[in-house]
Amino acid sequence: MSTPINAASIDPTTDTGYFAEKRRFREWSRAWKSMVKAKWPLLAIAILLVVLFAAIFGPLVSPADPNRQNIMLRLADPLTVARNRTFYLLGTDGLGRDIFSRLLYGSRISLLVGICAIAVGGAIGTIAGLVSGYFGGWIDDVIMRIADIQLAFPFILLAIMFLVVLGPGVVNIILVLGIGQWVTYARIVRAQTLSLKQKEFVEAARAIGDRTSVILFRTILPNVVGPLTVIASFNVASVILSEASLSFLGLGVPPSVPTWGSMLAESRDQLLANKWWLAFFPGIAIVLTVLSFNILGDWLRDFFDPRLKQTS
Repeated sequence: MSTPINAASIDPTTDTGYFAEKRRFREWSRAWKSMVKAKWPLLAIAILLVVLFAAIFGPLVSPADPNRQNIMLRLADPLTVARNRTFYLLGTDGLGRDIFSRLLYGSRISLLVGICAIAVGGAIGTIAGLVSGYFGGWIDDVIMRIADIQLAFPFILLAIMFLVVLGPGVVNIILVLGIGQWVTYARIVRAQTLSLKQKEFVEAARAIGDRTSVILFRTILPNVVGPLTVIASFNVASVILSEASLSFLGLGVPPSVPTWGSMLAESRDQLLANKWWLAFFPGIAIVLTVLSFNILGDWLRDFFDPRLKQTS
Protein backbone atom coordinates (compact mmCIF):
# COMPACT_ATOMS: atom_id res chain seq x y z
CA MET A 1 0.00 0.00 0.00
CA SER A 2 1.48 3.32 -1.07
CA THR A 3 2.12 6.05 1.45
CA PRO A 4 0.02 9.20 0.88
CA ILE A 5 2.02 12.23 -0.22
CA ASN A 6 1.90 15.28 1.97
CA ALA A 7 0.77 18.23 -0.13
CA ALA A 8 3.02 20.61 1.77
CA SER A 9 6.09 18.73 0.60
CA ILE A 10 5.31 19.26 -3.10
CA ASP A 11 3.70 22.69 -2.97
CA PRO A 12 6.29 25.22 -4.22
CA THR A 13 4.58 28.01 -2.27
CA THR A 14 5.37 26.48 1.12
CA ASP A 15 8.55 26.95 3.14
CA THR A 16 9.17 23.26 3.78
CA GLY A 17 10.47 20.34 1.77
CA TYR A 18 12.44 20.24 -1.45
CA PHE A 19 11.33 23.60 -2.83
CA ALA A 20 12.36 25.52 0.30
CA GLU A 21 15.79 23.90 0.15
CA LYS A 22 16.08 24.78 -3.51
CA ARG A 23 15.12 28.42 -2.83
CA ARG A 24 17.76 28.68 -0.10
CA PHE A 25 20.38 27.25 -2.45
CA ARG A 26 19.43 29.80 -5.11
CA GLU A 27 19.74 32.65 -2.59
CA TRP A 28 23.18 31.50 -1.45
CA SER A 29 24.25 31.06 -5.06
CA ARG A 30 23.02 34.55 -5.96
CA ALA A 31 24.83 36.02 -2.93
CA TRP A 32 28.11 34.32 -3.89
CA LYS A 33 27.87 35.44 -7.52
CA SER A 34 27.08 38.98 -6.39
CA MET A 35 30.09 39.05 -4.06
CA VAL A 36 32.43 37.65 -6.72
CA LYS A 37 31.18 40.22 -9.21
CA ALA A 38 31.64 43.10 -6.75
CA LYS A 39 35.03 41.76 -5.48
CA TRP A 40 35.34 44.32 -2.64
CA PRO A 41 32.92 42.46 -0.30
CA LEU A 42 35.19 39.40 -0.46
CA LEU A 43 38.15 41.48 0.70
CA ALA A 44 36.01 43.08 3.42
CA ILE A 45 34.89 39.68 4.71
CA ALA A 46 38.50 38.44 4.68
CA ILE A 47 39.61 41.42 6.79
CA LEU A 48 36.72 40.96 9.21
CA LEU A 49 37.53 37.25 9.55
CA VAL A 50 41.10 38.18 10.49
CA VAL A 51 39.79 40.65 13.09
CA LEU A 52 37.36 38.02 14.39
CA PHE A 53 40.18 35.47 14.62
CA ALA A 54 42.29 37.97 16.57
CA ALA A 55 39.38 38.70 18.90
CA ILE A 56 38.65 35.04 19.62
CA PHE A 57 42.15 33.54 19.64
CA GLY A 58 44.13 36.65 20.60
CA PRO A 59 45.20 35.29 24.02
CA LEU A 60 46.48 32.11 22.36
CA VAL A 61 48.54 33.76 19.61
CA SER A 62 49.61 36.83 21.57
CA PRO A 63 53.39 36.76 22.09
CA ALA A 64 53.25 38.65 25.41
CA ASP A 65 51.03 39.98 28.15
CA PRO A 66 49.52 43.21 26.73
CA ASN A 67 49.97 45.01 30.08
CA ARG A 68 53.48 43.77 30.87
CA GLN A 69 55.88 46.71 31.03
CA ASN A 70 59.54 46.72 30.10
CA ILE A 71 60.92 50.22 30.62
CA MET A 72 64.31 49.19 29.25
CA LEU A 73 62.67 48.57 25.87
CA ARG A 74 60.23 51.50 25.79
CA LEU A 75 59.53 52.98 22.35
CA ALA A 76 61.36 50.15 20.59
CA ASP A 77 61.08 50.22 16.80
CA PRO A 78 59.05 47.60 14.91
CA LEU A 79 60.91 44.31 14.23
CA THR A 80 63.03 44.76 17.35
CA VAL A 81 64.64 41.66 18.89
CA ALA A 82 65.46 41.97 22.60
CA ARG A 83 68.45 40.40 24.34
CA ASN A 84 66.26 37.61 25.67
CA ARG A 85 65.25 36.77 22.07
CA THR A 86 61.81 38.34 22.49
CA PHE A 87 60.60 39.59 19.11
CA TYR A 88 58.55 42.79 18.98
CA LEU A 89 56.84 42.69 15.60
CA LEU A 90 55.20 46.12 15.85
CA GLY A 91 57.50 47.64 18.47
CA THR A 92 56.64 48.82 21.97
CA ASP A 93 54.85 51.82 23.43
CA GLY A 94 55.97 54.42 25.97
CA LEU A 95 55.82 51.89 28.81
CA GLY A 96 57.55 49.08 26.95
CA ARG A 97 54.38 47.10 26.27
CA ASP A 98 54.14 44.97 23.12
CA ILE A 99 51.99 46.81 20.57
CA PHE A 100 51.12 43.66 18.61
CA SER A 101 49.73 41.97 21.74
CA ARG A 102 47.75 45.08 22.67
CA LEU A 103 46.41 45.26 19.11
CA LEU A 104 45.15 41.66 19.33
CA TYR A 105 43.48 42.22 22.70
CA GLY A 106 42.03 45.54 21.51
CA SER A 107 40.14 43.81 18.71
CA ARG A 108 38.13 41.92 21.33
CA ILE A 109 36.82 45.12 22.89
CA SER A 110 36.02 46.74 19.55
CA LEU A 111 34.03 43.78 18.22
CA LEU A 112 32.40 43.04 21.58
CA VAL A 113 31.22 46.61 22.03
CA GLY A 114 30.19 46.93 18.38
CA ILE A 115 28.14 43.74 18.19
CA CYS A 116 26.60 43.93 21.67
CA ALA A 117 25.67 47.61 21.32
CA ILE A 118 23.97 46.87 17.99
CA ALA A 119 22.14 43.93 19.59
CA VAL A 120 20.87 46.17 22.43
CA GLY A 121 19.93 49.09 20.19
CA GLY A 122 18.47 46.83 17.51
CA ALA A 123 16.27 44.94 19.97
CA ILE A 124 14.94 48.13 21.58
CA GLY A 125 14.41 49.89 18.24
CA THR A 126 12.80 46.89 16.55
CA ILE A 127 10.25 46.38 19.32
CA ALA A 128 9.52 50.12 19.49
CA GLY A 129 9.12 50.33 15.71
CA LEU A 130 6.81 47.31 15.53
CA VAL A 131 4.58 48.61 18.31
CA SER A 132 4.59 52.16 16.95
CA GLY A 133 3.78 51.20 13.38
CA TYR A 134 1.22 48.51 14.17
CA PHE A 135 -0.87 50.26 16.82
CA GLY A 136 -0.43 53.89 15.71
CA GLY A 137 -2.38 56.57 17.58
CA TRP A 138 -1.00 58.00 20.80
CA ILE A 139 1.46 55.11 21.18
CA ASP A 140 3.04 56.06 17.87
CA ASP A 141 3.12 59.73 18.85
CA VAL A 142 4.84 59.07 22.19
CA ILE A 143 7.51 56.76 20.75
CA MET A 144 8.29 59.04 17.81
CA ARG A 145 8.46 62.17 20.00
CA ILE A 146 10.96 60.41 22.29
CA ALA A 147 12.98 59.54 19.19
CA ASP A 148 12.84 63.17 18.00
CA ILE A 149 14.04 64.41 21.40
CA GLN A 150 17.03 62.07 21.33
CA LEU A 151 17.89 63.09 17.76
CA ALA A 152 17.84 66.75 18.80
CA PHE A 153 20.98 66.23 20.94
CA PRO A 154 24.42 65.36 19.54
CA PHE A 155 24.92 61.71 20.40
CA ILE A 156 28.58 61.98 21.39
CA LEU A 157 27.72 64.64 23.98
CA LEU A 158 24.98 62.45 25.44
CA ALA A 159 27.39 59.51 25.59
CA ILE A 160 30.02 61.59 27.36
CA MET A 161 27.44 62.87 29.85
CA PHE A 162 26.17 59.38 30.73
CA LEU A 163 29.65 57.85 30.96
CA VAL A 164 30.81 60.64 33.25
CA VAL A 165 27.90 59.76 35.55
CA LEU A 166 28.07 55.95 35.21
CA GLY A 167 31.85 55.67 35.01
CA PRO A 168 34.00 53.76 32.51
CA GLY A 169 33.35 50.09 31.88
CA VAL A 170 32.55 47.66 29.07
CA VAL A 171 28.94 47.12 30.19
CA ASN A 172 28.31 50.85 30.60
CA ILE A 173 29.69 51.75 27.19
CA ILE A 174 27.67 48.96 25.55
CA LEU A 175 24.46 50.22 27.18
CA VAL A 176 25.16 53.86 26.31
CA LEU A 177 26.09 53.15 22.68
CA GLY A 178 23.24 50.65 22.31
CA ILE A 179 20.60 53.04 23.60
CA GLY A 180 22.00 55.69 21.29
CA GLN A 181 21.33 53.49 18.23
CA TRP A 182 17.70 52.48 18.79
CA VAL A 183 16.14 55.45 16.98
CA THR A 184 17.43 54.37 13.57
CA TYR A 185 15.97 50.89 13.92
CA ALA A 186 12.68 52.20 15.28
CA ARG A 187 12.15 54.52 12.32
CA ILE A 188 13.02 51.86 9.73
CA VAL A 189 10.84 49.18 11.35
CA ARG A 190 7.96 51.61 11.87
CA ALA A 191 7.95 52.58 8.19
CA GLN A 192 8.03 48.94 7.10
CA THR A 193 5.30 47.98 9.58
CA LEU A 194 2.99 50.77 8.38
CA SER A 195 3.26 49.33 4.88
CA LEU A 196 3.09 45.64 5.78
CA LYS A 197 0.13 45.77 8.17
CA GLN A 198 -2.15 46.53 5.23
CA LYS A 199 -0.98 43.51 3.24
CA GLU A 200 -3.19 40.49 2.60
CA PHE A 201 -1.08 38.03 4.59
CA VAL A 202 -1.34 40.20 7.71
CA GLU A 203 -5.10 40.55 7.23
CA ALA A 204 -5.31 36.78 6.86
CA ALA A 205 -3.39 36.31 10.13
CA ARG A 206 -5.89 38.58 11.89
CA ALA A 207 -8.81 36.75 10.29
CA ILE A 208 -7.71 33.34 11.60
CA GLY A 209 -7.35 34.77 15.11
CA ASP A 210 -3.57 35.00 15.55
CA ARG A 211 -2.46 36.89 18.65
CA THR A 212 -0.96 40.34 18.22
CA SER A 213 2.45 39.10 19.37
CA VAL A 214 2.38 36.35 16.74
CA ILE A 215 1.46 38.84 14.01
CA LEU A 216 4.24 41.23 15.05
CA PHE A 217 7.08 38.76 15.56
CA ARG A 218 6.23 35.90 13.21
CA THR A 219 4.38 37.61 10.38
CA ILE A 220 5.73 41.16 10.10
CA LEU A 221 9.21 40.94 11.63
CA PRO A 222 10.64 38.34 9.16
CA ASN A 223 9.81 40.75 6.33
CA VAL A 224 11.93 43.58 7.78
CA VAL A 225 15.05 41.51 8.53
CA GLY A 226 16.67 42.57 5.24
CA PRO A 227 16.67 46.33 5.92
CA LEU A 228 17.65 45.73 9.55
CA THR A 229 20.66 43.67 8.47
CA VAL A 230 21.84 46.48 6.19
CA ILE A 231 21.42 49.13 8.90
CA ALA A 232 23.18 46.92 11.48
CA SER A 233 26.22 46.42 9.25
CA PHE A 234 26.64 50.17 8.87
CA ASN A 235 25.97 50.85 12.55
CA VAL A 236 28.62 48.38 13.75
CA ALA A 237 31.19 50.57 12.02
CA SER A 238 29.85 53.75 13.61
CA VAL A 239 29.74 52.12 17.07
CA ILE A 240 33.36 50.98 16.74
CA LEU A 241 34.32 54.55 15.86
CA SER A 242 32.31 55.90 18.80
CA GLU A 243 33.98 53.45 21.20
CA ALA A 244 37.40 54.44 19.89
CA SER A 245 36.52 58.12 20.30
CA LEU A 246 35.31 57.65 23.87
CA SER A 247 38.35 55.54 24.75
CA PHE A 248 40.54 58.25 23.22
CA LEU A 249 38.90 60.71 25.62
CA GLY A 250 39.42 58.35 28.55
CA LEU A 251 35.70 57.58 28.95
CA GLY A 252 35.60 54.07 27.51
CA VAL A 253 36.84 50.99 29.29
CA PRO A 254 39.27 51.08 32.26
CA PRO A 255 42.90 51.95 31.42
CA SER A 256 44.03 48.41 32.25
CA VAL A 257 42.02 47.06 29.29
CA PRO A 258 43.79 47.64 25.95
CA THR A 259 41.65 49.16 23.21
CA TRP A 260 42.48 50.71 19.87
CA GLY A 261 41.15 54.09 20.99
CA SER A 262 43.20 54.13 24.17
CA MET A 263 46.30 53.14 22.20
CA LEU A 264 45.77 56.19 20.01
CA ALA A 265 45.34 58.38 23.09
CA GLU A 266 48.57 57.08 24.61
CA SER A 267 50.48 57.87 21.40
CA ARG A 268 49.65 61.59 21.42
CA ASP A 269 52.70 62.61 23.44
CA GLN A 270 55.08 60.63 21.23
CA LEU A 271 53.98 61.75 17.78
CA LEU A 272 56.26 64.79 17.80
CA ALA A 273 59.18 62.48 18.58
CA ASN A 274 58.58 60.66 15.25
CA LYS A 275 57.34 57.48 16.96
CA TRP A 276 54.90 56.89 14.09
CA TRP A 277 54.12 53.23 14.83
CA LEU A 278 52.37 54.07 18.11
CA ALA A 279 49.45 55.67 16.28
CA PHE A 280 49.76 54.02 12.88
CA PHE A 281 48.95 50.42 13.78
CA PRO A 282 45.87 51.01 15.98
CA GLY A 283 44.74 53.69 13.52
CA ILE A 284 45.02 51.38 10.51
CA ALA A 285 43.21 48.64 12.46
CA ILE A 286 40.27 50.99 13.10
CA VAL A 287 40.25 52.22 9.49
CA LEU A 288 40.31 48.73 7.94
CA THR A 289 37.65 47.35 10.30
CA VAL A 290 35.28 50.29 9.84
CA LEU A 291 35.84 50.38 6.08
CA SER A 292 35.18 46.63 5.82
CA PHE A 293 31.87 46.92 7.67
CA ASN A 294 30.86 49.83 5.42
CA ILE A 295 31.75 47.91 2.25
CA LEU A 296 29.82 44.89 3.51
CA GLY A 297 26.83 47.08 4.38
CA ASP A 298 26.90 48.70 0.95
CA TRP A 299 26.88 45.26 -0.68
CA LEU A 300 24.04 44.04 1.56
CA ARG A 301 21.99 47.11 0.61
CA ASP A 302 22.37 46.26 -3.07
CA PHE A 303 21.79 42.56 -2.45
CA PHE A 304 18.46 43.10 -0.69
CA ASP A 305 17.30 45.69 -3.23
CA PRO A 306 14.23 44.09 -4.93
CA ARG A 307 14.96 45.95 -8.18
CA LEU A 308 18.38 44.30 -8.40
CA LYS A 309 16.88 40.92 -7.50
CA GLN A 310 14.72 41.05 -10.58
CA THR A 311 17.66 41.71 -12.88
CA SER A 312 20.08 39.20 -11.31
